[in-house]
Amino acid sequence: MAPYESEDSTTAGEADDLRAGRRKAARYVVPVAVVGIAAATIGLVPAIADSGDPDLPDITAQQLIEKIAKSDVEQLSGTFKITTDLGLPDLGGLGAGFASGAMASGSGDGSSADPSAKLTELASGTHTLRLAVDGDDKQKLSLLENASEYSLIHNGKDIWGYDSKSNEVFHGTADEAQSDKGKGRSEEVPATPKEFTEEALKAVDDTTSVTVDGTAQVAGRDAYRLVIKPKQSGSTVGAISVAVDAETGMPLKFTLTPSSGGAAVVDAGFTQVSFARPAASTFDFTPPKGATVTEEGELDKAAREHGGTKSDDELGKGLEKEFGGPLTGGALGKGSEGGPEVIGEGWNSVAVFDTGGEGVPSGSEIGGDMGGFLDSLGDKVTGKFGSGTVFKTRLINALVTDDGKVYVGAVTKDALVKAADSGK
Repeated sequence: MAPYESEDSTTAGEADDLRAGRRKAARYVVPVAVVGIAAATIGLVPAIADSGDPDLPDITAQQLIEKIAKSDVEQLSGTFKITTDLGLPDLGGLGAGFASGAMASGSGDGSSADPSAKLTELASGTHTLRLAVDGDDKQKLSLLENASEYSLIHNGKDIWGYDSKSNEVFHGTADEAQSDKGKGRSEEVPATPKEFTEEALKAVDDTTSVTVDGTAQVAGRDAYRLVIKPKQSGSTVGAISVAVDAETGMPLKFTLTPSSGGAAVVDAGFTQVSFARPAASTFDFTPPKGATVTEEGELDKAAREHGGTKSDDELGKGLEKEFGGPLTGGALGKGSEGGPEVIGEGWNSVAVFDTGGEGVPSGSEIGGDMGGFLDSLGDKVTGKFGSGTVFKTRLINALVTDDGKVYVGAVTKDALVKAADSGK
């Protein structure tokens, strides 16, 4: 089906209207810490797979965005796939060694059922998940593996994580999670198509083209295809495609393709979905006989005993000591109070951090597997700013200068060098 005639772009004012009009929908993922997938660098399955182009009434981009904002789905169950392709080199034994070392640093006090550790697996590869939602107080997310399953369950006040492979259980409470944001256990990380779409729409402004590009059928549902593209050159984001359920307005599939081409960096899509209320028993959980149960507070205590920080305040103080100054406008740049300086606008925005120290050592200086890994990631660059190393993925790139400044953004290597030069 040919693309619909629609608004070519959505303005900053319209984006404000969208955010103001967004209704509180069901939380699709229990609040957890997933440090490895921060900054929405997760990627998910190849582009939208159509099983036909349904004939739907014409709709403009603005109308479709408003439809997403008004979506009030609070009950659903289904299966969806997530695939990540950031283009990182194969870590081989180095990755396994790093993971085992991290576990060992906890002296056995960690739990394989802790969501903050388990769900970092979503940062790479392809995964199949089952999802069930019944309002704000009942959600279940299950990560299906070859011969095991990991489930994260929110039922009222209780939050449970269960790893069937190790027969370990994590237990926390929703109240603790909400009040514990400084400890990193309650970060809501995008995982479903709807959550990724909401994050993407936050970037909609005058530098963005938003169009409706025909229709699709996803998980047996008729859907419109919303396409979001940067108007500027220099971004690593090529396009974001969202399949929006024609009836409910809920995003069913989200795909982020890089400007460099090739497979999608991010692609999350339902393969089966139902909007019927899940059975109440879906959210029931009792630790199996013989399971090792770890309470959330025990993990915090263990982290402190083994050198961990208690809160963001303590972590911040530690970083300030390391960087030799307060992490505010002075140390981080000339941006807003407590934040980094930002060079550029829209999709070409680059955040600037000043560590006050030296740049990253080269692989030859470090040697071994880690040195080889760093060299495989980094490209040496020079410019008016001096010299440094660009560490790259297919989405987020970072330039670390030899004098200790860090430039980070979803922009190309050349755009990073240009940003660094403009800061001189």
